[in-house]
Amino acid sequence: MDVTEVDAAYAYCERVTNHRAGNFRYGIRLLPRTDRLALCAVYAYAREIDDLADGGSDTDVKHRELTRMRQQLTNLRAYPDPVCVALGDTAHRYPIPLKAFDELIDGVEMDVAGAEFGTFDDLYVYCDRVAGSVGRLCLGVFPPSGHPNAAKLASSLWIGMQLTNILRDIAEDADAGRVYLPTEDLRTFLPVPNGPPVSFRHGPGFDALVRFESERALRFYVEGLRLLPLLHHRSSACLGTMAGVYLRLLTRIADEPSQLLDHRITVPRGEKVEIAVRTVAGLPAGRRTLLHGLRSTLQRSGPAKEGRSCRPA
Repeated sequence: MDVTEVDAAYAYCERVTNHRAGNFRYGIRLLPRTDRLALCAVYAYAREIDDLADGGSDTDVKHRELTRMRQQLTNLRAYPDPVCVALGDTAHRYPIPLKAFDELIDGVEMDVAGAEFGTFDDLYVYCDRVAGSVGRLCLGVFPPSGHPNAAKLASSLWIGMQLTNILRDIAEDADAGRVYLPTEDLRTFLPVPNGPPVSFRHGPGFDALVRFESERALRFYVEGLRLLPLLHHRSSACLGTMAGVYLRLLTRIADEPSQLLDHRITVPRGEKVEIAVRTVAGLPAGRRTLLHGLRSTLQRSGPAKEGRSCRPA
């Protein structure tokens, strides 16, 4: 394929990443150019898959489009779409586990079908598909030195970020008729009906629910951050920045859960830059300061209830 066409395809994916990856782009920018462009291609394709779940098309159209994207993955170079061109070139130069895109599509199909999550084990399957798969894809761009647990650690890190997203969007999703928390947890902390819709209200029960789920998310971060020392410095800084931004977001959520019902909680741009600087300097944001702060917040709110599944030890 013409070099100019490939370069243009990568440039398109980089623009998509800069425009859409509000939190991830601060980490991606820390990579060497070739790795950065490769990760942008991975992100752009994953973004297209994820967008299908949120689009306005009917269910049948969404399923057809997801099937089309599965077929594209079998021969990316046969399609002139710039994202396919860039991802096809990336998959030729890097050991990208394209099968993980199939797993991501499996997760998005759960969304399209309106899957409900009775237990955390059910939610874990969904999170591993829509988020853990992305962590495994990233390892193709900067693989660790043959560590046998690398894929599991990457999955855990992204699952922690996905659980953070679920908490951040809890009110918005509920307004749309979607709840991404286990029904068993809702019934433990809140008076909820037997099925949707679920309406969240200010109160100690809601705060306790959010802090319980925050503690669960934190355990995934603790496990997933063990991946960072296995990577080269700039790859480690990239992932450390991504995780650091989401950890700071999780800290704010756990500190004042009621905010979730009033407005969308975000991490200001200046703080994202500060997190990136810390990781480049070898001070992974979230490893000490943020994890300690989040644990302190959760401890002040009282111990989490026992007996709920939480995969990482």
